[in-house]
Amino acid sequence: MWWLIAAVGLGIPLVVTAMPEFGMFAVGAVAGAVVAALGGGIVTQVIVFAAVSVALVAVVRPIAKRARTGRPGMASGVDALKGKQATVLERIDDSGGGRIKLNGEVWSARALDEGQVYEPGQKVDVVDIEGATAVVM
Repeated sequence: MWWLIAAVGLGIPLVVTAMPEFGMFAVGAVAGAVVAALGGGIVTQVIVFAAVSVALVAVVRPIAKRARTGRPGMASGVDALKGKQATVLERIDDSGGGRIKLNGEVWSARALDEGQVYEPGQKVDVVDIEGATAVVM
């Protein structure tokens, strides 16, 4: 029973502080409770608690850290459009008008550099999205 109380006690800081290590120690406490339920002595319970907790911290924590920081997340929405190539449908110039076809959709567009002109049929790269307007170069 004490192991289950310890598991709950370790689960509270896990929720409050979002530190996964507390959860790993809580799982170790549950493992100690299982050993106690099977009739294991206190020494065996403590050894199982320590072994499970240390194993989880040593194995799971590096994997979770690598997964969290190892690779960039998938871009979605307008972030996924940045860096894509588009086709100019209407002339893009200083007058502010212009349209491009980007991923099968028609977008209003403006040039990144003032004075730059893009003619219909020309390929451009999308640098940014500002509202409903693509900034191209």
